[in-house]
Amino acid sequence: MSDHEHHGHHHHHHPGHLHPPASVNPSILRLSALQRLGIAAGLIAVLWAAAFWAMR
Repeated sequence: MSDHEHHGHHHHHHPGHLHPPASVNPSILRLSALQRLGIAAGLIAVLWAAAFWAMR
């Protein structure tokens, strides 16, 4: 088994090369907690709708 197969989707960095920092879109952070919860609820509803559509 090759090293790539063993680790699945993980990628490796050579020694001395750090992983690039994760970036967060600043506009998301400017939203209120209530707005972020609303967006999350909307995404959940879309996922459930897609699941029900796929099952019929």
